[in-house]
Amino acid sequence: MRRILTNKIFILVLVVILLLALAAVSYSEKSGVNIIGNIISVPAAPLQQAFSFVGKKVGDFFGYFEDVKKTKAENEELMKRISELEQQILDIERLTKENKELKDALNFKDQYDEFEFIGGSIIAKDPGNWFEVFTINRGSKDKILPDSPVITAYGLVGRVSKIDLLSSRVISIIDIDSTVSARLSKSRDLIVVRGDVELRSKGLCRADYIPPNTDVMPGDTVETSGIGGIYPKGIIIGKVVSVISNEGQYDSYAIIEPVVDFKRLEDVIVLKKKP
Repeated sequence: MRRILTNKIFILVLVVILLLALAAVSYSEKSGVNIIGNIISVPAAPLQQAFSFVGKKVGDFFGYFEDVKKTKAENEELMKRISELEQQILDIERLTKENKELKDALNFKDQYDEFEFIGGSIIAKDPGNWFEVFTINRGSKDKILPDSPVITAYGLVGRVSKIDLLSSRVISIIDIDSTVSARLSKSRDLIVVRGDVELRSKGLCRADYIPPNTDVMPGDTVETSGIGGIYPKGIIIGKVVSVISNEGQYDSYAIIEPVVDFKRLEDVIVLKKKP
C-alpha cells in the first residue's frame, strides 16, 4: 500500500515537473519569437518608411504626368476653340465686306435697269501678279454674251472676250488689248482709256486723245462715256495720277489708276442686257 502511494506521489511530482518544464519551454519560445521579431522589425522599420516614401514620390511623379497630360489636352481644346473663334471673326469680317459691296452694287444697279446683274468668281488667271486676263465661273449656260461689261461694286473691270459653257474669259482694262471710250467727269471731255505695255505691270492704264487746253489734273475722275456700244455710260474707271503734256495736238496723255484693285480681284459682276 505504501509502495502504491509512493508511486502515485512520484507520478504526481513527475507530472508537475513536466508541466513546469513545458511552461518554461513555452515561455522561452515566446520570448525567442519576440526577440527574433524585434531583431527583424527594428532594422526593417526605417526600410519600410523608405519604401513608403519612395512609393509616395513615385505616385506623385506619375500623378504629375497625368496632370500634365490633362492640362495639355485642355490647352489643345482651348487652342482649337480659339482657332474656331478666329475663323468666325474672319467670316464675319468677310460677310460684312461682302454685305457692303452688295449694298454698293444694288445702289449701282438702280442706275442700269436695262441690265441683269450676274455675279461670278474668278477661277483662273494668266501668269503674273495682276488680273489682266482671267476666267470666271459663268458661261453660256448663264446666257452671258461676248463683250458683256464686267464690273465690281466700285467700278469698271473690263469685258467678256470668250465664252464656254461653264466659264468665260475676261479682258481687264489694264490689258493691252483693252480700249474704252471714256469721259473726264469734271470737264466732260471725251478721251480713250487703254492698256499700256509698261503701265500694266503697275496696275495702271493710259488715257489718250485728250483735247488741247483741257482742264485735267491729278485726282480727276474718269468714267465710261456710253459711246461704242459695249460699256454703259457713267461707270467709274479710275482717277488721273499724272498728266504728260506734249506740244502736238492730242499728244498729251494721262496715267490712270483704276478704282478696281487688279491685284486682289476675287469676284465680279457681269452686266447682261435684258431681253
